[in-house]
Amino acid sequence: YTGIITDTGSLSYACNYPETYRTIAELVECGINTEDVHRQIYDTYSEERLRLLGFCISERMIVNKELHTAYIYLNKKDLYKYKYKTGDLEGVVNYTLAMSGINFGALFTEREDRIRISFRSKKYFDVNLFARAHFDGGGHKNASGGNGFDTLDNIIKKFETLLPQYRSELEQS
Repeated sequence: YTGIITDTGSLSYACNYPETYRTIAELVECGINTEDVHRQIYDTYSEERLRLLGFCISERMIVNKELHTAYIYLNKKDLYKYKYKTGDLEGVVNYTLAMSGINFGALFTEREDRIRISFRSKKYFDVNLFARAHFDGGGHKNASGGNGFDTLDNIIKKFETLLPQYRSELEQS
């Protein structure tokens, strides 16, 4: 159940398969407490993680309405300030897509040896192809990842420079 809920964004990502719902029904019939599982997944954040999320949205989110894109970036200093632990950024990139008119979102995170990038999109824009072509990455059509092996600033500049090439695809999504 946890895998289904997390992989489908609580049944919101292209989840039009009746078998998924049948599987959930079987799990409920077996006695799984869906409310408890949901709380364990989504209501157990540390104070630092919640403050980091607020910082990401209020201070580190850049929105380009013209190109239907938003991204968040974090450097090592930001991560240290909020006592970052593995998993604290899980799902943060999805907040970029919560805005009306935004079809492409990214999260850039500075690590010791690289810039880790998470890509998300709505509908038609294929972030898997984008990540493979430009950021040594891959994944799925609407959820993918990649890496940059330069400074955070240079990787973001590269990303911003690429966006106009995808204008028509970003408008369709």
